[in-house]
This record gives sequence, structure tokens and C-alpha cells, in this order.
Amino acid sequence: MALTSEYPSLFLLLLLSILFLFLLRRKTATSNRRLPPGPPGWPIFGNMFQLGDMPHRTLAKLRAKHGPVVWLQIGAINTMTILSANAATVFFKNHDHAFADRTITETMRVHNYDKSSLALAPYGPYWRLMRRLVTVDMLVAKRLNETAPVRRKCVNDMITWLSKEAEKLEEGGGVHVARFVFLMSFNLLGNLMLSRDLFDPESEDGSEFFAAMIGMMEWTGQANVADMFPWLRWLDPQGLKRKVDREMGKALEIASKFVKQRLAEQHSDKMTRDFLGVWIEFQNSNNEEVLNISDKDLNIFILNHVTPSTVDMRDRLGVTMRKLQPLLAVPKLIPPSPSIVND
Repeated sequence: MALTSEYPSLFLLLLLSILFLFLLRRKTATSNRRLPPGPPGWPIFGNMFQLGDMPHRTLAKLRAKHGPVVWLQIGAINTMTILSANAATVFFKNHDHAFADRTITETMRVHNYDKSSLALAPYGPYWRLMRRLVTVDMLVAKRLNETAPVRRKCVNDMITWLSKEAEKLEEGGGVHVARFVFLMSFNLLGNLMLSRDLFDPESEDGSEFFAAMIGMMEWTGQANVADMFPWLRWLDPQGLKRKVDREMGKALEIASKFVKQRLAEQHSDKMTRDFLGVWIEFQNSNNEEVLNISDKDLNIFILNHVTPSTVDMRDRLGVTMRKLQPLLAVPKLIPPSPSIVND
């Protein structure tokens, strides 16, 4: 009985010993490196709780104390913050290749999304090819002018939706305009990539694809503890990775159907010059770089252009309005002038 009661104490002692050795080893390794100045952090959590509710103000204070380059530890993640334009210029001019790759969150690793997305893919032949396709063909002035009818169609559809929604309202009701702007942006991106509406109430695939993308936006937008403490990745304590894996799997399956439908139009008169049309032209030119890219890479690349980062860039009203809080006007008391006091 006494031996059994000792087990928790022994386990706790062993756990504390391992934690002490880990922190000692980490401190020794850090002290041997030349790092920018920064505030001391707590064990395990680092500076995570020191940023406060207004981190931009905290960073401004840290800049005044430590300089334009500050070293922070967010959980177990080492973070270097650049807090001046001059420091940023030097940083990106002299060390651009070393920091070209973006930090990958755990939810973005499902289905190898981080390897095929233009926003997250590592710098290399694949990234350069996809960037060339976008910048040379998709974002040139001639191509943007050609998309004017598509943009006009999407705006007209939005106006039609608003009109129908307004007819259903009772007197004194209101229409959530931001929602329809978001749907319009979603369909606009779909037309630029695949020449089709991605949200269509009358299409089962379109509705499912839209629901899956909304699910991805919701789960990837949440803070993940596993990103700050990598040893928790295998546990997925919040279940975010599992949820994103499910929603992304649905979206990729439907995106694959959309691509196959467009490829079936390759030899018909319906073929238009959207992104997939440009891709097919590259394939027909026997470009070795394109031939080495799989269908899944293509599906993820297309999916990337209607994911949170893309939609938020094009639709500040639709996505960001839900995150905004009303501003409070704080009156500033102005002391009376001496002339008024004397009177």
C-alpha cells in the first residue's frame, strides 16, 4: 500500500527533473547564440502572456526599450519582430532567401496543402512556376480588362440576390449586404479560375463546396495551441486539424469534379481563357515543369485562391465586418481659455 502511494510522488519528481533538464538545455543553447535583445520570458510560456490585449502597443513599448529588432518567445516558438521601416528594408534586402518560406500552421499541413499552395509553398521551382503563371498571364492589364464582363455579371447577380431578399422582408426589416458581397466575391474568384459560379443555390456541388470552404475558414482562423507548443501536435487538443482535414477533403473532392468538367470542354467552343485554360496551354506546350505537377497540386492551387487569405484580401467588407467591434467615442475635455475664466 505504501509502495503504491509513492508512485505519484516518483512520477512527479521524474517529470520535474525532465522539465528542469529541458529548460536548462534550452537556456544554455540560447545563451550560446547571438540573438536580438528582448524581454525575459516565463518558463514554458515565454512572452505569450506579456503581449496583453493590445499587442501593437506592447510592441511599441518594447521598441522604445530594446530597439527596432526585438526577440520574443511565443510559447515554444522563437519569434523575431521587425519594428521599423529601416530594419525591415535591411532584413528583406539582405536575408530575403533565408526567410522566404512562411511559417506553416498545423492545420495547413493536412492533405499536403502547404506544399502546393502558392501562399505557403516553399521557395523553389514549383513556387516560381505558379507565380509566373499568375503574374505573367492572370494579373496583366490586358487579362484584367478581359475579365470586365465576368465582374459585371457577378455584380449583377449580387444585385438580383439583394432585390429578391428585399422582397421577402417585412416592413422595418433589413438586408445583410456584407453577406451578399462575400458571395459575389466567392463567385468572382470561381469565374476567374474555372469560369463557373462556386456558390449556386440550385447546385448541390456548389452548395457543398461553399459550406466546406466556410468550414475551412472558421477552423483555420482559430488560434491553435499546437502551433505554440509543437509537442502537442500529435494530440491535436482542440481537434482543429481533424476538422480542417474533413472540410478540406470535401472541398478538394468537389474541386476535382469542377476541374474534370472544365477539362471535358477542352476541345469544345465553350473553352474560355481562365486560369485552367492557361494551365492547359502550358501542358500542351510540353513544358516539363508543368508535366511534373500532379492533379492534386492543381486542385490545391485552385482551392488556395478561394481560401481565407484570398477572400479576405478581396472582400474586406464581407469577412472583416463580422470581426469588427463598434468604436466608442471618448470625449476629450478641453480646459477653458484664460479669457473665458477672467470674464
